[in-house]
Amino acid sequence: MPVARVVFDSKVFDSLMSYARMAYPKEGILLLRGKSKKGVVEVTSVMIPPAAVHGAAFSSFNWYMLPVDISYLGVAHSHPSGNVSPSHEDLLHVTGRIMVIMGYPFANTYNLGVYNHQGSPVPFEVRPIS
Repeated sequence: MPVARVVFDSKVFDSLMSYARMAYPKEGILLLRGKSKKGVVEVTSVMIPPAAVHGAAFSSFNWYMLPVDISYLGVAHSHPSGNVSPSHEDLLHVTGRIMVIMGYPFANTYNLGVYNHQGSPVPFEVRPIS
């Protein structure tokens, strides 16, 4: 089923933005974990990939170093330029159901882009933890 909407726990959203700020001026990269049901993807946690590499205009890691885990939903990475649109290179390396891009200054939902595996924008919301 295609991704119709993505929901982030507020703590996950805060983690994404904090990690991007810490990695700045380099790109940061995180794995997204959670569940997907009837087109709604819920991101409930993030994980720093093992042996991740961070550069001024790239970030990467080796998927083969990860244990098999069906809770992986995709990857989030930062764009220090502030542009939250996927680059051509991003679209060539989409892995998972969703791709999230955090853009400088990593402050609010305007600095977040969420895309499906084809690179099309997906609506999202940040849900407060109850």
